[in-house]
Amino acid sequence: MLVLIIAMAALTWIVPAGEYERAPNSAIGKDVPVPGTYAAVDPAPQGPFDILMAPICGFYDPSSYTANAIDVSLFVLVVGGFLDVVTATGAINTGVAQAMRRLKGREKLMIPIMMALFAAGGTTYGMAEETLAFYDQHDPDLLFG
Repeated sequence: MLVLIIAMAALTWIVPAGEYERAPNSAIGKDVPVPGTYAAVDPAPQGPFDILMAPICGFYDPSSYTANAIDVSLFVLVVGGFLDVVTATGAINTGVAQAMRRLKGREKLMIPIMMALFAAGGTTYGMAEETLAFYDQHDPDLLFG
């Protein structure tokens, strides 16, 4: 990620800066670029301090005190940590094993059951990133093929 940040900062010294005029679009409810209005603007090349501050500014804008992605990041960390602790206790594995024993001979039903549980979580409270804790962290082949 740091290499990507450095590469993008280097491009601010090479690629000419410009922007489009923007106009409100009622169909999507936000401003959109107006075709044919591209104009050059003053460049804002990024230096070493900007490179170091880029990850922080991605989470929180220190100049305007505006939260960017910090709320989502902290939510994922807290919920992911909770699920990792629950997984470490073996509660989830025990629950799944118990369900598998009850479904003896019909184990394939576990797939739609788990899909329904995760879909219900995604529908009711937006569970998506929280599923990261369910990935097996000890088996790199599971994540990377």
